[in-house]
Amino acid sequence: MIAHIKGEIAEKFDNSAIVDVNGVGYEIALTALDFDSITVGETEKFYTHHSVRENGEDLYGFSSLAAKKLFELLISVNGIGPKAGMAILSLASPEDVRNAIANADVTFVSKASGVGKKSAERVIVDLRDKVGLPSHVGTTEIFKPENGTKPEKDEALDALIALGFPLKEATEALEKVDKNLSVEERIKAALKR
Repeated sequence: MIAHIKGEIAEKFDNSAIVDVNGVGYEIALTALDFDSITVGETEKFYTHHSVRENGEDLYGFSSLAAKKLFELLISVNGIGPKAGMAILSLASPEDVRNAIANADVTFVSKASGVGKKSAERVIVDLRDKVGLPSHVGTTEIFKPENGTKPEKDEALDALIALGFPLKEATEALEKVDKNLSVEERIKAALKR
């Protein structure tokens, strides 16, 4: 299993990138958010999900560990494959997608390419209890690359997941911790809960 890849972006095309790691190029499918944030020639690190099928192997890459874990939850839902999972994660930041699922926002999830209302409902039913409590109530805005603003990834959430916390428990632990604290202070406060 390939857990992560760090290297120079050699090429980017069709929501994929070729990452050069010491002369070996890995083609990685990316969410729209990650694709829009990378630049050819820069060094990037992606947490990866290696998908093996009868007729091929694919690598799906994510800039945060939280995004990768949410992707793995999405593809655990019956009828949601890797392409649908990537389409759902391409709607907004991983936190906004997680929040939409926690809020049972079927309309938001069904806006993903290739995901109908029934599939969106299945995602909500299967994952609502697994993603943690909503961080805010209301409709979720879809990511638009022309805004030029990339949502910040939550390094404290990624650290808790790397320590072995499930996404739901890590989210709930950080929920009542002041977001203005440093990453280290947020992690310590979450671990004390």
